[in-house]
Amino acid sequence: MVPSDDSINALREALKHSPGNIPLHKHLAESLLSLGRLGEAETAYRDALAAAPQNLEIKLGLANAYYQQEKNSESLVIIEDMIAQRDPPAPAYLMHARLLLRAGEPQRAAHQYREAIDLDATCVDDELARELGVEQFGADTDEEVVDGRMRQQAGDMPGDGGEYDLERPTVAFDDVGGMEQIKEEIRMKIILPMSQPELFEAYGKKVGGGILMYGPPGCGKTFLSRATAGEVNAGFLSVGISDVLDMWIGNSEKNLHELFQQARRNKPCVVFFDEVDALGASRSDMRQSAGRHLINQFLSELDGVDHDNDGLLILAATNAPWHLDNAFRRPGRFDRILFVPPPDQPARAGILKLMLEGKPSDGVDFDKVAKKTHDYSGADLKAVIDIAVEGKLREAMKAGSLQPLKTKDLLNAAGQVKPSTREWFASARNYALYSNQGGVYDDILNYLKLK
Repeated sequence: MVPSDDSINALREALKHSPGNIPLHKHLAESLLSLGRLGEAETAYRDALAAAPQNLEIKLGLANAYYQQEKNSESLVIIEDMIAQRDPPAPAYLMHARLLLRAGEPQRAAHQYREAIDLDATCVDDELARELGVEQFGADTDEEVVDGRMRQQAGDMPGDGGEYDLERPTVAFDDVGGMEQIKEEIRMKIILPMSQPELFEAYGKKVGGGILMYGPPGCGKTFLSRATAGEVNAGFLSVGISDVLDMWIGNSEKNLHELFQQARRNKPCVVFFDEVDALGASRSDMRQSAGRHLINQFLSELDGVDHDNDGLLILAATNAPWHLDNAFRRPGRFDRILFVPPPDQPARAGILKLMLEGKPSDGVDFDKVAKKTHDYSGADLKAVIDIAVEGKLREAMKAGSLQPLKTKDLLNAAGQVKPSTREWFASARNYALYSNQGGVYDDILNYLKLK
């Protein structure tokens, strides 16, 4: 029976007289959710959670209210926190599957869906199962047998074990706009040990180590890594997910080992792992043993268990550090974790100036444009330049001559680009507030002025 407005009002009135009544709170929130009054249901669930912070049913209800409003980041924070606890309920895995599917991660979603139905068969959702395509595979396995060999569901044919592309970057820190504090951290961790090895040797400090950079996408993490290699005249290996992952069991570990071996043969060498959370996801979230083996191999290579990593410099970037296995943050591995925020105003002005070099322009006031592009990433600023250039090209074709870019052109273009970093901060804010063990995400809180 669908609750009426009168019953909702009666529940609200009852709560005024019994504000600590948890079942009453829960009943009101569920009634509002069933009526599709999602905003009111969210508020009711939040009030209920304030009264009973550890109540799993209320947490699930709030996550569902967020999910139905497409507040995916808020819902994901609650669900991931629940799954990280001991003996999480099956509906939490089910909700996680829905969120992962919505985020475009069907394989992980299928894993979590199977986990839900393994725990509780009543969680079967035929529509979700069809979307995930899980009927095609056995419920207890994420692997198939092909020609007598085990393989995972996705990937290419076995790797050939060939050499990876070793770059010799010509860019350096002068080519990177802003990011002065991060550059200084990298100088102390990487550049000075290489330029003054005898000083560090006197203190028993080896040349090498790892730095993990995290922050919103498009803020220059990859470019900064390449510039680091150029700054010390080192080789540079840029590693993506496809360079390592292989569908044949054991080949991913071999690919990773060969990558490190190539870097060791070319010391000094900077190895940059992009989207490192895809290779080093938390082992507690994995059902496949193959994924755990790969992470163990990664950790072993970072530690240099059987090999000398002196002169090997490891940089990694991620947009989701909360998905990275905690073991990567131990000393000797990624022992420097640096937050890479969107460029500040002076940095934005510097980036815009660098991007306009070689292009026809006339008296552009970079500071004025920088003031109008708060929260813009480097990628967003490039989009601003591209839109402004396209407009000038149209004018030039009509006029039959070059038309220089002016301040107003960049300001008009900036009005057409929305900062892409805000969506990331909406998600990161929740992790920084509610999953900030040891203060690892304090930099996010400081940036958002929440601390």
